[in-house]
Amino acid sequence: MTGQTSHRAGGLGRDIAQIVLSSRPISWINTAFPFAAAYLLSTREIDATFVIGTLYFLVPYNLAMYGINDVFDYASDLANPRKGGIEGALLSPRIHRATLWAAAVTNVPFLVYLFAVGTPASWLWLAVSVFAVLAYSAPVLRFKERPFLDSVTSSTHFVSPALVGLTLAGAPVTTTSVLVLGAFFLWGMAAHAFGAVQDIGPDREGGISSIATVIGARATVRLSLALWTVAGVAMLLTPWPGPLAAVLALPYIVNAAPWWNVTDETSARTNRAWRRFIALNYIAGFLATMILILAWVS
Repeated sequence: MTGQTSHRAGGLGRDIAQIVLSSRPISWINTAFPFAAAYLLSTREIDATFVIGTLYFLVPYNLAMYGINDVFDYASDLANPRKGGIEGALLSPRIHRATLWAAAVTNVPFLVYLFAVGTPASWLWLAVSVFAVLAYSAPVLRFKERPFLDSVTSSTHFVSPALVGLTLAGAPVTTTSVLVLGAFFLWGMAAHAFGAVQDIGPDREGGISSIATVIGARATVRLSLALWTVAGVAMLLTPWPGPLAAVLALPYIVNAAPWWNVTDETSARTNRAWRRFIALNYIAGFLATMILILAWVS
């Protein structure tokens, strides 16, 4: 009996590890940071809402966003060599239901709190945020298979936490906030579009449409470069120290520029640049933190 119990415990541990992996731990900071930065710079205090909101956008939000994606993309993920690691879990069908339940159970308590302490404006953006998470991958809606809307929805995943933070804090709408959030939104669209290029082959084989399968690898890379460039220019129009953030667009442009003439046939090779992109996010995040500290003390 002891051996059977130990075996079951080991199996449960592996299943939990797979579910956690499906939330893309390497990307948790990408959604938690926008909320935390927006809320903290607006309120200039660390309170329960800051802590709970940051924790929500750190783990449960990502479990819902990526876990649901891995469940409903299982068939196509089988044909994608990128899946099964940090770029996406390949969840066994037997834990699909458990993954969906884990997403629901971990999300609901946080959402109840955030709605309870929120305002009509924060309710709206929190609803938009949750809807975008569900609509991207869930059956019927499947925004990820609607070209151009896929990139818009993906960017919403990262910008909406900042909007939730700002509205929870009661921050006013200013030209600066519009420019910063607009630049961030363009950056998110560029990131999604560029990431879609490497999956053109598997997506077409699986009958999945994306911005990249529709306009092709070359046009998608060039669109991404244009969006990153406009995002950088937008930051130049913000008050000091905002213009410093314009520099953060340059590493992404340099990373993607060598693929200016990529073809659909060679699109899978852009995975090398995508892996660098993941590392660049940490570098850019560190530099963005330094800029935020400078803004805090200014």
